[in-house]
Amino acid sequence: MDETESGADTPSRLIDGRIAELADWRGETLARLRALIKEAAPDVTEEWKWRGVPVWEHDGIVCTGETYKAVVKMTFARGASLEDPAGLFNSSLEGNTRRAIDLREGEAIREDALKALVRAAVALNRSSRAKKRK
Repeated sequence: MDETESGADTPSRLIDGRIAELADWRGETLARLRALIKEAAPDVTEEWKWRGVPVWEHDGIVCTGETYKAVVKMTFARGASLEDPAGLFNSSLEGNTRRAIDLREGEAIREDALKALVRAAVALNRSSRAKKRK
């Protein structure tokens, strides 16, 4: 019996629920980010961690989608190791590992640049995983 048959909430259903419960610009933004992540990395898996944080993984964590009152924060687990030619990262810049993008109400998502960043994060995870196997 899989999770669907047992009636248990899957991570994807929990993310659907978060988007629906927000019912404002934050839900719309999170839904759009989710769609862009899936377009950029169709094999990405969705997880639900840390008591309610949507997480997208591919050979490790790619990014998270946290919602706050004034921002939707997209945190890249290994963002400090990624090239960001479009300058999307605007938060968590002081750390040695993560980098984040804070999106505020009314801000446009630079979709092509974001998808390139997601693809770069997946490629970094994949190369790191391959190195560990050797």
